[in-house]
Amino acid sequence: MPQKTQRCILICLLGWIFALGLLPAHAASSIQVSAARVWPAEDYTRITLETSKPVSHNMVMLKDPERLVLDLDNVELGTVLKALGEKIDPNDPYIRQVRVGNFKPGTVRIVVDLKAEIKPQVFTLAPAGEYKDRLVVDIYPAQDPLMAMLEQRGKPENAQAPLPGLQVAPESPTIADVTPDLAPGAPTADKPSAVIAPPSNKKPEARIITIAIDAGHGGEDPGAKGARGSYEKNVTLAIAKKLKAAVDAEPNMRGVLTRDGDYFIPLHGRVVKARKMNADLFVSIHADAALSAQAKGSSVFALSETGATSAMARLLAQRENESDLIGGVSLSVKDPNLARTLLDLSQTATINDSLRLGKLVLDHMGTINTLHKRHVEQAGFAVLKSPDIPSILVETAFITNPEEERKLNDSAHQDKLVSSILSGIKKYFAANPPLSKTRMVEK
Repeated sequence: MPQKTQRCILICLLGWIFALGLLPAHAASSIQVSAARVWPAEDYTRITLETSKPVSHNMVMLKDPERLVLDLDNVELGTVLKALGEKIDPNDPYIRQVRVGNFKPGTVRIVVDLKAEIKPQVFTLAPAGEYKDRLVVDIYPAQDPLMAMLEQRGKPENAQAPLPGLQVAPESPTIADVTPDLAPGAPTADKPSAVIAPPSNKKPEARIITIAIDAGHGGEDPGAKGARGSYEKNVTLAIAKKLKAAVDAEPNMRGVLTRDGDYFIPLHGRVVKARKMNADLFVSIHADAALSAQAKGSSVFALSETGATSAMARLLAQRENESDLIGGVSLSVKDPNLARTLLDLSQTATINDSLRLGKLVLDHMGTINTLHKRHVEQAGFAVLKSPDIPSILVETAFITNPEEERKLNDSAHQDKLVSSILSGIKKYFAANPPLSKTRMVEK
């Protein structure tokens, strides 16, 4: 073979080797999406993308029809992103469908076709817990469903009328066609909230007592994990739903849930929701975790503004307060309701009522389960910071104890827990009749 030909072949081979060597480096520079999760709920729908590095993004809202367009820079369009549309529930209150594609070299475009006008929040989260970097898209309705329901039911002619249902918008354009000048279609109304159902045992002339029931954790925030694989968020929701049903069955009492499904609510959002519903009491349900699988028993906690009553209470409050980091809260979003709540925190009179309520609940829980502490402990729990509502946090048992985890998943034992909590609540109101106040909503 002539020397010149050999030289040409060698140069070509070296070129191919160089080119092939560049491919892994280029692929490694793209951001990988390792997981995508969608959490639909009446309150809002959350889309979470877990990524190898923080993502630079740009969001645009388009109308006629309503769409959210999200461009992701330097993100690889892998199998996880391609399958994002398959994770959308057909019954999602706000999202009709999601389409994903390459908009231009180096940019992935996500188009969220909507069922109604929304108020979106898009933000990134640093690694926390078992999660890597995350890009979060929160899709809130233009009007808070809870406040819409209160306004609707407050009108005498619409006292029992539900809110309008959702309608399905027409077909949307393809990824390539998503530009601001596209038109057809129209948004639709919000789906009604399922927080309240009218029972039949209420006396219209009597003062209705409202109990806000908070199922701890949820959605992105699973809470503690049991020895047998149970998640705290599922156990607390099951118990909270049963407690609501038991409260609703009582004359002139009603329960309202801060969450009624598997989705995340910020700690301050739980407080705000209870205040919006004009709650008389706030009861947060949890299932404790410990390093030792031998730790067992029930506990009840109230707020302290000066310091924790024990090292365990302080560590527990710190762990529970980290739920916002795990579940994901945008610290840049300003919430006027939160601001008003924090301004009112100088009012500490309700802490004494919380301690009285907690003692009665703890005493009744002691009849069905071992007590980890025989007195109500205190610490700076963010979820208990309501200035005008007596609030307690109930650690039903240690989910990290295999035997207690088994009981927490047992329906009959859940019923016993609910009965003991409700007995404490009823005894509290027997000794502390609720003051008269304007009823925002009746059941």
